[in-house]
Amino acid sequence: MKIYKLGEDVLRKKCEPVAQITPEMKDIFNEMFDTMNEAEGVGLAAPQVGISQRFFVAVADDEVRRVFVNPQIIATSAEMTDYEEGCLSLPGFNESIRRPAKIKVQAMDENGKSFTLEADGLLARIIQHEYDHLDGIVYIDRGDPKFAAEVTEKMKKRLERAAKKEAEKAKKAAKIAAKIKAKEEKKNR
Repeated sequence: MKIYKLGEDVLRKKCEPVAQITPEMKDIFNEMFDTMNEAEGVGLAAPQVGISQRFFVAVADDEVRRVFVNPQIIATSAEMTDYEEGCLSLPGFNESIRRPAKIKVQAMDENGKSFTLEADGLLARIIQHEYDHLDGIVYIDRGDPKFAAEVTEKMKKRLERAAKKEAEKAKKAAKIAAKIKAKEEKKNR
């Protein structure tokens, strides 16, 4: 699956609730785990793979694969902790972000079964980070505004370079296809 990067619209949209968990969605969850593992991440939200729906996958230090569908954070601790966060949608950037140390979340799992989970440590951090994605928020929005502006500008330039490369590739491919077509036409005369 493609991981969308900061600057692509899907990352800034508030996601729609999931109406029903289908067999196709279960395949998507598995693909997301594979994509997340390949990218060496610990969490991946639906908008990060271009889907504007309220779900994410996570694997914390206990190595349990968890799916959160239509999650709601229903309680947070007064105690706050700082942690160096990164994001698969902002590769190469990290920033210390302050978040509640403990949370309580309600959601459905991959089978549509409701659950409530109290989490702390890395799992609480992942849940809060991925939950933010469902509301169009990325972690840099919660940190130093100057850092956020710098990262946003750098990501914008990366996207522009990538788009330019793609356009050049498409132009080359079209040129090659035209040459092949011309040769075929010449041969068939």
